[in-house]
Amino acid sequence: MKIAFAGKGGSGKTTLSALFTRFLAESGHTVAAIDADINQNLGAALGVPAAELAALPTLGGHLAELKELLRGDNPRIPTAGDMVKTTPPGHGSRLLGLSGDNPVHDRFGLRAAGGAILMATGPFTPDDLGVACYHSKVGAAEMYLNHLVDGAGEYAVADLTAGADSFASGLFTRFDVTFLVAEPTLRGVGVYRQYADYAREHDVRIMVVGNKVEDEADLEFLREHVGDALVATFGHSRFVRSMEKGRHPALGELEEANLKTLAWMRDAVDAVPKDWEKFTRQGVEFHLRNADAWAEAATGRDLRGQVDPGFTVGPEALAESRRTLADPEAGRR
Repeated sequence: MKIAFAGKGGSGKTTLSALFTRFLAESGHTVAAIDADINQNLGAALGVPAAELAALPTLGGHLAELKELLRGDNPRIPTAGDMVKTTPPGHGSRLLGLSGDNPVHDRFGLRAAGGAILMATGPFTPDDLGVACYHSKVGAAEMYLNHLVDGAGEYAVADLTAGADSFASGLFTRFDVTFLVAEPTLRGVGVYRQYADYAREHDVRIMVVGNKVEDEADLEFLREHVGDALVATFGHSRFVRSMEKGRHPALGELEEANLKTLAWMRDAVDAVPKDWEKFTRQGVEFHLRNADAWAEAATGRDLRGQVDPGFTVGPEALAESRRTLADPEAGRR
C-alpha cells in the first residue's frame, strides 16, 4: 500500500510518519519511506546519523538519472529528457517492486530503522532559491510512485510538505490512503477541511489521525469537526519527547495506547481495496491536465503521445517489465 502523511506544520506528521514506518518495518514488512517535505526531517526522526543523510544522493537532485532508470525502453519516451514528472509508465517502462531488484532503491536509498529503505527528495539548494519551486523536487517522488508496484504486506510511506501545498501537483493522487494528522485545535481541523474538499473532487481517501490528544474533550472536539474521518488518536508521549531530543528508544518502549494506535492505522490501511485501474487512470488524467496547462508549451514535446492506452500499472505489468529487462528480445517477440 502507498501511504502519505499530511497536515499543518507542527502537527506531528513527520513524527508519526517515522513511527509508522518503524512499526511496519519492525513487524517484518517491506517498507520504503520517502521524505517529500521541504523540511527534510524524516531521516533524523528515523534515527539515521546526520553524516549518512548528508551523503545520501537525493531523488530531486538527480532527476535526469532517475528518468533514465524509469524510462526503460518505452518507445513513447525516446529520451529521458522527454519525461516530465507526470509522464505515466507504459509498455517498456521500468516498473519497480518494493521487493527484489530495485535500481532506484540501490542508487538513492539507505537502510533505516527496522530495515526500511529511506529516500529523500532533497532540500532547497542555493541554486534553487528565487528561481525554482519545491514541486520540482517533489516531482521526483511522483515519478517514483508512478512506477512503483507494491504487493501484499509491502508499504511505501511518504512524509509530505505541510499544509495544502501537497495538492499543488498530482502527487496527492498517488496514495491508497492519506493520513491527515490533526491536532484538536481550530487550525488543525481547518487544514482537514481544505484537504477534504480537494480530495473529494479527485476520489482521494483521507483518514484523520488525531495527535496530541490529552482527554475526552479533545477527542470530542475532533469528532465534532471531522466526524467519521477520524480513525485513530495519538496521545502525548514521553517516547516522542525522547525522539525530539535526538534519542531513539526501542519501539517496544512506546506507550501501549500509542502502539495500539499504530496497529489500528495499519489495519485501516490494509482494509482498503487495491485499485490499479484507478491509480493508472488518475495518473493519466493529471498528465494530460499538465500537458494542456503548461508542460507541452514549456517542453515543446508531444506529451499526450506518452500515454499508452492499453497499459495498466499493476502486478502483471511489473512481471512483464522484469521479463523484458531480463531478456530484452522478449519485448520484441
